Amino acid sequence: MQKRWYDLDPTLSLAVSLMKTANESIQLKCADYITIKAKNFGVKIRDNALNEAFSYILRRWYDKDKRIQEAFEYLKASPVPLQKEIAQNLLDVLQIS
Repeated sequence: MQKRWYDLDPTLSLAVSLMKTANESIQLKCADYITIKAKNFGVKIRDNALNEAFSYILRRWYDKDKRIQEAFEYLKASPVPLQKEIAQNLLDVLQIS
């Protein structure tokens, strides 16, 4: 079975799982945090790849909202240490909510 990119790290996998089950307003706050953190770190994503990914049949849970989908593109493009830092911060927030 092929793992999803975020399942390669248990902390990141848990953060994504908790984010998936959170209510929409929490998901959007987390998405904004991911995007801001990644941009501040200098992470870039290709706009045309983002638009293409968003325009076909939406199969992943995070594709249903453009802000969340974009945040996951930033998270995926982030270096592993930054992914882990973001995941840990998300866990801190998601476990309280």
